[in-house]
Amino acid sequence: MSPELLGGARRVLFVHAHPDDETLATGGLIAALAEHGVDVFLLTATRGEQGEIVPGSFAVPGAVPGVPLDAEQAEALARHRVAEVQEAARTLGVRHGAFLGDAGARAAGRAPRRYTDSGMVWLDDAETLAGPGPDAGPDALSRAEPAEIAHDIAAYATDQGADALVSYDDHGGYGHPDHIALHTPVAEASRLLGIPFWEVASHSDAPGEHVDATALLDRVKAALAHHATQLTVDGDEVVHVGGQRQPIATRFTLRRV
Repeated sequence: MSPELLGGARRVLFVHAHPDDETLATGGLIAALAEHGVDVFLLTATRGEQGEIVPGSFAVPGAVPGVPLDAEQAEALARHRVAEVQEAARTLGVRHGAFLGDAGARAAGRAPRRYTDSGMVWLDDAETLAGPGPDAGPDALSRAEPAEIAHDIAAYATDQGADALVSYDDHGGYGHPDHIALHTPVAEASRLLGIPFWEVASHSDAPGEHVDATALLDRVKAALAHHATQLTVDGDEVVHVGGQRQPIATRFTLRRV
């Protein structure tokens, strides 16, 4: 990895929508930066309350397969997913993490708030393109004001002394509304702070700066294994809760916004 990647930034903040996104979308990149002595920080916007659960990975009291979780059940899942992302981030080499809207990741003068998972539906039969689902609540990330999100991101970036931001491009990888909802606020936080925003291209063969983290595949697999409620590691692939298979990402394309 070039020492000038991300313009030579030494304190990089990754902004992701849900627990597991940090490893699925950028695990190899995080591990590569940490391996080269870069301080990496992680800001997760929601607790993934609407994620489906891999059978046998976590028992939600009273949950019925195929029936949406009620508020108490969703909170139990959220607590478990918080623990999952903490362990995965530690495995990748993240120095510090927080949740958007919590103290330290909230704009000055505002009471802490919680951004929640918006949910999604698949828009194609191949289940490769997502769109907004019907269950986004009033506190859903995709319904929040972009300016509010931006100032919360900026607060945490300032607190950690970040000198670069990394997040999704405007397609959000595969169209998840929460991924898309972060693109503009991260760009605005970049403008507010005067630090660069590097987007991860949805397709690794796109033009930009290329990073090959194949040598760190085992570390990424170990991090993914902590997200047992959402996926299963099978060789060099992940199997999602819905049965979709996806090669573990180890090659990334970055573009400065």
